Amino acid sequence: MSWLSVVGIGEDGLGGLGQPARDAIARAEIVFGGARHLELASAAIAGEARPWPSPFSAAIEAVLAERGRAVCVLASGDPFHYGVGSTLSRHINADQMVVYPHPSSFSLAAARLGWSIPEVTSLSLHGRPLDLIRPHLHPAARILALTSDEHGPAALAKLLTEAGFGISIVTVLEALGGPRERIRSQVAMNFGLDDIDPLNVCAVTVVPLPGARILPLTPGLDDALFEHDGQITKREVRALTLSALAPRRGELLWDIGAGSGSIAVEWLLADPSMKAIAIEADTERAGRIRSNAANFGVPDLQLAEGTAPQALAGLESPHAIFIGGGGSDPGVLDAAITALRPGGRLVANAVTLEMEAVLLARHADLGGSLTRIDIARPSPVGSMTAWRPAMPITQWAWVKG
Repeated sequence: MSWLSVVGIGEDGLGGLGQPARDAIARAEIVFGGARHLELASAAIAGEARPWPSPFSAAIEAVLAERGRAVCVLASGDPFHYGVGSTLSRHINADQMVVYPHPSSFSLAAARLGWSIPEVTSLSLHGRPLDLIRPHLHPAARILALTSDEHGPAALAKLLTEAGFGISIVTVLEALGGPRERIRSQVAMNFGLDDIDPLNVCAVTVVPLPGARILPLTPGLDDALFEHDGQITKREVRALTLSALAPRRGELLWDIGAGSGSIAVEWLLADPSMKAIAIEADTERAGRIRSNAANFGVPDLQLAEGTAPQALAGLESPHAIFIGGGGSDPGVLDAAITALRPGGRLVANAVTLEMEAVLLARHADLGGSLTRIDIARPSPVGSMTAWRPAMPITQWAWVKG
């Protein structure tokens, strides 16, 4: 039996709600919500109005503590589109709640602009790094981004300009659906809007300048896009390595001996649900990994600074492991094999004879597949040109039974 009502409310307040939603608010013994939401619905609240506690993590406990009473939660717009409804549903079964959604800020913005939602990228940058927008910056792309506050649009315009998208159009849609609604547009590189409402959505029409940092959609990104000191899995080998790692939605990767973090970065770019931990002992390289994570729009890349296998202790068990450096050190491969989940994939690349010997022995014991990767690039030879081979790579790929 449902004891919880979740009501999405917009800037138009009670006037934008249907009668069932207004009734749910009126009959609730307790109404939870942000101060703004409680004010918008105040005329219908007959029970106790409770502002969300701080930190918000305590809010769910507060709602659960009232299980069995008539409780209403007020949410912004659609509670299941980057809203509190998604959080509540992880703790409360759907048959215990009744949800009354309202158009989300994204829906309202698309309606004002005449944009087709299936053709638009919708991002929540509320309380999250602006870098998340970077993978979506492609020519003619349309992006709707919910920001944290009145400073968000200017910060977003600055990021666009620095990344080579300064002539993109940034439209700021403020307080949508209410009496304070306002829509203004400017070119990113000349952005100077002031008095912006903290409640805003930015619509970006992406226009690149020559040399803009556009991240291709396929694996094997240009080495020059990464900060590195030469310790990087080269683009062709990286593409083959990611193919062997076979990323699947929601999986966790360990990138052992991460160097520049290029494998972990591209793993995360495969899908927003992916997770990765880069294990790196060198402090300077760890700094480059952090920088690359930000510049590629994958700020959630975790970093474990330390030497494997000691640095692996206590980490969440992975679905896939890549060993690109330090694999011949005692105990690293054993620790990786032990930590890998059943059905998980392990891929190790060898450049040195010592590491190759380790992989050949593991292949003989455990099976899997061996691949020899030889790549050559043209290089001047006097007045002529010839192929100059790079160091060959031996790759062992194995699936844990």
